[in-house]
Amino acid sequence: MKYIIDRESKTPAYLQLYEQIRQDIREGTLRPEDKLPSKRFTAAELGVSVITVEHTYELLSDEGYISTRERSGHYVDFGGCKTGEVPKRAAVSDMSAELKPMEDFPFSVYARTMRKVLSDYDRQILIKSPNCGCMELREAISGYLQRSRGLKVEPERIIIGSGSEYLYSLVVQLLGRERLFALENPSYEKIRLVYEANGAKCRMLTLGGDGILSEELNNCSAGVLHVTPFHSYPSGVTATAAKRREYAQWAQKRGSYIVEDDYDAEFATSGGQIETIFSIAPERVIYLNSFSKLIAPSFRTGYMLLPHELMEEYNRKLNFYSCTVPVYDQYVLAEFINEGHMERYINRRKRKQRQNRT
Repeated sequence: MKYIIDRESKTPAYLQLYEQIRQDIREGTLRPEDKLPSKRFTAAELGVSVITVEHTYELLSDEGYISTRERSGHYVDFGGCKTGEVPKRAAVSDMSAELKPMEDFPFSVYARTMRKVLSDYDRQILIKSPNCGCMELREAISGYLQRSRGLKVEPERIIIGSGSEYLYSLVVQLLGRERLFALENPSYEKIRLVYEANGAKCRMLTLGGDGILSEELNNCSAGVLHVTPFHSYPSGVTATAAKRREYAQWAQKRGSYIVEDDYDAEFATSGGQIETIFSIAPERVIYLNSFSKLIAPSFRTGYMLLPHELMEEYNRKLNFYSCTVPVYDQYVLAEFINEGHMERYINRRKRKQRQNRT
């Protein structure tokens, strides 16, 4: 076996193996329908535990690179198309009903963080926020995204706003109401409502089992494509790695933009990084996320990452908007992230999810 595990590397063994297999699949060394070695064989060859290989295969499966066949093994599935019936579009009222009380949230830690910010920042919390958000929070988010999503983005390209809905409205104003906005069907209904309320016309594109149907995407002349690649609500569909690249190629070919709504990807149960469309085509993608689902519904703070070209356009057209998130909330959230509390909380939730699956 050609794969090598570097014992001195700080990267976990399962991620090292994942990267090597993923590269072989992307480059065509491993082709569709090729069978991967069994977990026990791979573990013995590399001198790692079976659980390590299992984590690797789970992550490759979550990413859409391989599929598991009962009593047969693991097969390369990059570019494969899965079809399946998906539920009807979610009503606006449905979303909040699915959110469970944040029983595991470390409230005492958060309260301590609030007191620390009051003590450390004192009267600075009374100063008006910069229009794009406080640099402390933008830097904290930049560091978090590099650790958790593998995204290297300058803090200056991050815009802070009070939740995703507010940011959707900024997207319309930034890209222009004359563009046609394409959305997943089904999708969270409020996305369409916000776009239309801001004067944009929307077209719904049917979701299949691996993402938007290729025929509908190729026949669409939209200037903007809004997608939720991981665990789209309410269908639960996760776009495969091939489909995410198809989205990127569609945008690059047509000169269109993608709004990548990444609200749930941190909770991929395999625990690894899910490849973002932003990392494939950073010049064509607006990456958007919110802390409402990530931490708790009361955290009405979201952010978006803009390509360099659009950041210049934003500064020219929209930088007069005041930041809608209070300075105090931004400082507290920045401290919560920088001290590692948020990632520890996310990891606890992920462990609980895995336990519930078994």
